[in-house]
Amino acid sequence: MSNSPCILVVTAPSGSGKTTLARRLMAALPNIRFSVSATTRAPRSGEVDGRDYHFLSPEAFEQAREEGRLAECEEVYPGCWYGTLLSEIDASDADHPILLDIDVKGASRIKEIHGDRVLTVFIRPPSLDVLEHRLRARASDSDEAIRVRLDRAAHELGWEDHFDVVIVNDNLDTAAERLVTVVGDFLVACRRTA
Repeated sequence: MSNSPCILVVTAPSGSGKTTLARRLMAALPNIRFSVSATTRAPRSGEVDGRDYHFLSPEAFEQAREEGRLAECEEVYPGCWYGTLLSEIDASDADHPILLDIDVKGASRIKEIHGDRVLTVFIRPPSLDVLEHRLRARASDSDEAIRVRLDRAAHELGWEDHFDVVIVNDNLDTAAERLVTVVGDFLVACRRTA
């Protein structure tokens, strides 16, 4: 394994289809490994610790942060922290790229640290109205939680110019095809410069 990481960052407002697109990407390019993020939020129905997230208590999360075991972390929603374990990034290289599903600020931090060893992709919904419809359709959040997510989405959309690539998810198949293409091109470049 080389000492140069190869990192893919996919960011999107909640409900934009990021998880579905990430799964399609990994099916098309199976050498990509998904980084399981740490979070202080409670698991949703069906989520499994260690597979979907590393569900940590606020105290355990803070300890990981103080010990320098997080590459980035952010309080995404009030009292709800997310972060990337440094060990996930350290295990990546051109033959074993890592896919991070993190927020806009975390994406900027990872890009700042690792530069051209990172491809940042922003998945955006066609509109906030479409996003609201998607959030309500999945029926996993209260009206208040949806309002918070929509407010956050409006903020996150202001960051899209900081990303290497922006993909509008108005058609899942088209968005997935575009994501696989841009990531494939990046992985070729990552191998060349390893």
